[in-house]
Amino acid sequence: MTTASALQTSAAPGAAARTSGVRLTTRRRTVLLTVLCFAVCLALGVQQWTSLQLGGFDLGIFDQGVRGYAHFGLPVSTLKSVHHEFPPGFSLLGDHFSPVLALLAPLYWVWDDPRMLLVGQAALFAAGVPLVRRIASRAFADAGPRARTRVRDVAALVYGLGWPLLISSRGGFHEVGFAVPLFLLLFERAGARRWVGAAVAALLLCATKEDLGLAVGAFGAVLLWRERGRADRWAKVLGWALLVGGPLSSAVEIGYLIPAMGGVPGYYWNYGQLGADGGEALRHVAGDPWLLVQSAFSSPLKPILLTWLVVTTAALPLRSATSFVALPLLAERIFSDNPNHWSIARHYDAFLWPILVTAAIEALGVLWASGRHRQVRRLGATAAVLSLAASAGLGLYHLALPYEWQPKPSTAALARAAKLIPDGASVEADNQIAPRLTNRTEVMLADGTPRGQEYVILRYENRAFPFQRDPEQAEYRALLLAHGYQELFDQDGVTLLRRTGTEPVPGTHLPGPGSTPYQEVIPPDVGHNFFLG
Repeated sequence: MTTASALQTSAAPGAAARTSGVRLTTRRRTVLLTVLCFAVCLALGVQQWTSLQLGGFDLGIFDQGVRGYAHFGLPVSTLKSVHHEFPPGFSLLGDHFSPVLALLAPLYWVWDDPRMLLVGQAALFAAGVPLVRRIASRAFADAGPRARTRVRDVAALVYGLGWPLLISSRGGFHEVGFAVPLFLLLFERAGARRWVGAAVAALLLCATKEDLGLAVGAFGAVLLWRERGRADRWAKVLGWALLVGGPLSSAVEIGYLIPAMGGVPGYYWNYGQLGADGGEALRHVAGDPWLLVQSAFSSPLKPILLTWLVVTTAALPLRSATSFVALPLLAERIFSDNPNHWSIARHYDAFLWPILVTAAIEALGVLWASGRHRQVRRLGATAAVLSLAASAGLGLYHLALPYEWQPKPSTAALARAAKLIPDGASVEADNQIAPRLTNRTEVMLADGTPRGQEYVILRYENRAFPFQRDPEQAEYRALLLAHGYQELFDQDGVTLLRRTGTEPVPGTHLPGPGSTPYQEVIPPDVGHNFFLG
């Protein structure tokens, strides 16, 4: 007789009262763990904001875009479009197809400030906690109340304090804020056999980023595999719909919708080792599959990334078919030529986190159902310790360091100089100060190309994004001072210039209708550190 059946046979009024108390305790634990996830993620984001570590790329870009939605317009960003030479009228939907970001517009009706995106992302991450607890409860349906409670609590804690969420929170805001809870909603609704809810989650995922349709299609394949031999017709209908519709949505978004919004086909094609475009890559790989191996090992960081993901989860996700959903997202990074994709320093691992957590819970649940309780305790404890240890080293400890809440002298000087810029002015801004100006000025990125704006604020002693060499900012400052700009502020390597002359600065340029967008040139010292990028 199982523990659950024994409890049922001994049910009595006193037992019912205790069960009611357990339910109340469960709700309280859900609330506490949800609040903990929200508080930690928000604290990390606010810490980066107060220390001026969040830049125009990408917080300022998303801020301008969501503000466009809040004013019932398109998500236009001058930080993105001017720097990358997109023509006038370019919408961020032509960069990444993420119309789901419009759901954040009401936050700006409450407070028109970039920090609302940090609040929104922390809330979205925290929204995954109740979903993880439901997934865990369903996976351990055969366990006793005490064991099930422990599993729910540990799973929610590991998810909510997961190192990918903490790193992503330290990086500002990205569309991954929506992807995380939507993946969990997809898995939870499918596990509950609520196919309409699963379909809605899949549709929203396809509206979160153009490549997520591939992951949706992968889950369709997983669903069909799990439903083989069963008679649930709607489960199979949904499985086929996701398998076909997910990749189709990605193809339509990349091939038609993004170009319709001013984007360029193939703009984010980062697979030159395989071919110049998708068709050529398929032909090359079909003729020489070894190209995939060469690409996957073109940098030592790529196998290190895979090893890290396996080790910090104790390899548990590999025991569940759900891990197959992560395959398209991992392949995008492993075969990429872009060094930014190879480390854990950015937000990309947060896309994988709900998949890995769900797969690990499912794997443990299967082992428990087969009677291997001791193995479940050992593997579960190992995975939890490894994951939380990584979280402590990569995110949590930053909150305890007072100096990490303070800006460096040069960035503090940027903040002082920015206060001298009047509202409504047009500004070329250093990347680190741009988010402080987006809600009150017309701001674009200071990148070394004169834009003819009223004010220019930048650091000039040490290299800052997007400049490639240390002397470039100083050279740009000298050029502006020699052609009609007056210096209003010069402290700690920061300058604020105001245009007083009428003569054009040599090389002044703003993108026009015939402009050709370009991708960022990545400096050669980027992409060599697994933890820092």
